[in-house]
Amino acid sequence: MKDNIKVHGLSFRPYLSRGRIAERITELGQHISQDYQGKSPIFLAVLNGAFMFAADLIRACEIDCSITFIRLSSYDGLGSSGQVKTVIGLQEDVVKGKDVIIIEDIVDTGQTMAHFLPQLEKMGPASVAIASLLVKTEALECDVDIHYTGFEIPTKFVIGYGLDYDGLGRNIPDIYQLDD
Repeated sequence: MKDNIKVHGLSFRPYLSRGRIAERITELGQHISQDYQGKSPIFLAVLNGAFMFAADLIRACEIDCSITFIRLSSYDGLGSSGQVKTVIGLQEDVVKGKDVIIIEDIVDTGQTMAHFLPQLEKMGPASVAIASLLVKTEALECDVDIHYTGFEIPTKFVIGYGLDYDGLGRNIPDIYQLDD
């Protein structure tokens, strides 16, 4: 893990190493596998940020499962815009009657999930759970139940491991936090 990195002129310091991330994802995969033993859930990975977490998480699950992708966004630069846009939708027949696990990279204010969950519920899934790599518990503005949390983090901006700052930084294998 590098000491500090610069993205778009901003300095970021090390926060979570790729080793610690992998370790925690293995634990989450085991937990999900126990909870869904004998079931075949469908994972809904939220693009773009959750693609790396989703790939690693489903590999860590030892159950039959499938995955599809949706695109929701509420970020603009360094912060949540508060305006949720559904960019790539979801077909009802994909989730109807199925156990659904939403994979998020980060839950910040909770607005994105609060906006999306009622839409998903109308499609008739058997159950819905959320797995998020990162959760900013102090920033939550909505009552959103996160069933599987990788790490609770402070309200600092983070990049790496799929998380970006204006399009850059997703390819960094570790997670870095904005320097003060």
